[in-house]
Amino acid sequence: MVEIKHTLCPSCSVGCGISIISDADDIDTYPYKRHPVNEGKNCLNGRNSIEIYKNKIAKAVVSNSEADCDKAIESVVQGLKSKDSDKITVICSGNNTNDEIEAIKNFAEAQNYNLIVYADNMDNCDDVASYDDVEAASKVFVIGDILYENPLAGRRIVHAKQNGATIVSNGLTAESVTFNISDECSNLPVGEFLANIKGQLDDSSVIVVNYVDSYGDFAQIVDAAKSANAKILPMYSKPNTKGALNVAGAKSKDEVVEILSNTDVLLVFNDDIADEFDIKSISTVVSFSPCENETTKASQIVVPVRSWLEIEGSFTNAMGTTQEFAPAAEICEDVLSEVEIIEKLQGEL
Repeated sequence: MVEIKHTLCPSCSVGCGISIISDADDIDTYPYKRHPVNEGKNCLNGRNSIEIYKNKIAKAVVSNSEADCDKAIESVVQGLKSKDSDKITVICSGNNTNDEIEAIKNFAEAQNYNLIVYADNMDNCDDVASYDDVEAASKVFVIGDILYENPLAGRRIVHAKQNGATIVSNGLTAESVTFNISDECSNLPVGEFLANIKGQLDDSSVIVVNYVDSYGDFAQIVDAAKSANAKILPMYSKPNTKGALNVAGAKSKDEVVEILSNTDVLLVFNDDIADEFDIKSISTVVSFSPCENETTKASQIVVPVRSWLEIEGSFTNAMGTTQEFAPAAEICEDVLSEVEIIEKLQGEL
């Protein structure tokens, strides 16, 4: 029997809806036709998001050997008890649901651990543009490659152009896909780009950004938008980064590097940081993850957690809309949710 259930895409912060179609033999994604954000369209990342569920970690790992989850959690507790709290760091991200973020923050604060939320050198903005604002803008200034990284948000920029808007893009490379619909293109440092567009920014403009080189760059973008009474829409790389930043402030890349350099035990909740940060010198890295990634490969302890398809929760998308979702796939009862694991850890410490 074929089942169709609706959920949210976990691939970026646009907040698209996807349908999960399953039977006794297979499970896959299909566009959610009635979802207001993507209106029945999904990008390649959205279609491939099912791989998180299909490639789930089945067993915990302790020191390169398979173990049951209770044994792994016991090893985590022993490691935490053996270190001073200021040498223990907890990382969460926009891959976590709002409930998970709250639980992780409360856990870290109760134990006096360092807490990191990293948003690619971007931060929260209280007042952000909506996707309708983008479509209605007379000028859209793009920093990063929105059409490539966030295609269903990029679609709104295409609509703006069709409505007569001028599109001005600053990309990381000359091959930026967004350049294909832009009236003006550049590959400049953010500060120089902002200086060039200063006279064009006004209250009919929207700045859409998904890439900055530094935390300072993002602050400059926010200041430029405020000075011109323009709107800003940060597009994050993870589905609930906006929700995470509503709960805990972001750390810059430099701040993360500094904290990690003084960390002996690192707890990573459903994130993959190994490609961006050096964690090899940390004596114990614990990864709580639904699937294998570069961080789980570099971890001394790996504890499987339920994927977003196996839990109920909510994500807050880039424009600040919180959307709830329910389990949409078969739940593995042998694997705990992140909230359940945090409760176990808290009870043992």
